Amino acid sequence: MNIAALVSGGVDSSVVVHQLKEAGYDPTIFYIKIGMEDEHGYIDCPSEEDIEITTYIAKKYGCRMEVVSLHEEYWENVVNYTIDAVKRGLTPNPDMMCNKLIKFGCFEQKWGHAFDKIATGHYANTTDINEKTWLSTAADKVKDQTYFLGQVNYLQVSKLMFPIGHLQKSEVREIAAREGLPSAQRKDSQGICFLGKINYNDFIKRYLGERPGKIVEFETGKVVGKHKGYWFHTIGQRKGLGLSGGPWFVIKKDIHRNIVYVSNGYDPETQYGKVVNLQGFQFITEDIWSEFDGEKQIAFKIRHTPDFTFGTIKKIGDLYRIDSEDKIQGIASGQFAVIYDTKCNLCIGSGMIIDTTPNTSDNSSQSFD
Repeated sequence: MNIAALVSGGVDSSVVVHQLKEAGYDPTIFYIKIGMEDEHGYIDCPSEEDIEITTYIAKKYGCRMEVVSLHEEYWENVVNYTIDAVKRGLTPNPDMMCNKLIKFGCFEQKWGHAFDKIATGHYANTTDINEKTWLSTAADKVKDQTYFLGQVNYLQVSKLMFPIGHLQKSEVREIAAREGLPSAQRKDSQGICFLGKINYNDFIKRYLGERPGKIVEFETGKVVGKHKGYWFHTIGQRKGLGLSGGPWFVIKKDIHRNIVYVSNGYDPETQYGKVVNLQGFQFITEDIWSEFDGEKQIAFKIRHTPDFTFGTIKKIGDLYRIDSEDKIQGIASGQFAVIYDTKCNLCIGSGMIIDTTPNTSDNSSQSFD
């Protein structure tokens, strides 16, 4: 079998190569350069150390290696998406778009199509049922990354391999240490992939600037602080608000009037919700509900977390509506809800969260002087 292994220099993808060699495969290693740099040279995600480690892995295991660039494609498909979503007051998910459009999209079109399988260091699995491939959850429930894979399509998932999906993170590090891999003790990457060491707010400021506005207590309409632009804040945020007497949570944004609404955390009705509306729902393998009307029992996540929430889902026109059994904090438009079967094994698909309620708050007509 001809396998392309996507290796980043981290411990997970390094161990992927070891696992493939142990299984008798001879993968071709690809390091994808997706560092983002605009026309002014503002950001350049450093890759020298990553490439050095990946080169070492290739030599150690006798694998052919290619360093390829998807810089322009990343800017067009992921970075622009992120900037546009933030400007519209949404909470984007660039990592999900990177998987869908870059690692398993543009890479497949340019290089991956020549291979039978593409192997990655994601904590996930695939399961074959009735001759069809399903995305399924990893053995390590804390590290499980199927949430970030919730937008892949069937052609993509049917070609993917996850050689460490059956392992715990601790086992992956043990293998790396035993084999003397330089990434054995390397810290896991954090934050948005294209930013590197650049602060997220600095990045947003670069492209959207600052626009001072008021922070308003939702329940009373009282001005409790100031902000530098609604695009620096997201629903559910509790840090970085600069407010005393909290805890304070961002619960709403008025992007037209540049107002950020907060609550002090004591009123669960303003902090939590039980209804999640989705648009553009995409099934990964197949529409398992096409022959059934009414509500379906599901498990789901609205963010990357080891915990599942349970409820029902129902199609209403072009939308899907989730009714959660439990109240959820921080339901943010623009993020994705990823749907699983009730056993929390199979990942069924995902849709983008939207707010279908009109801006009819009693506070919205106040002047906040």
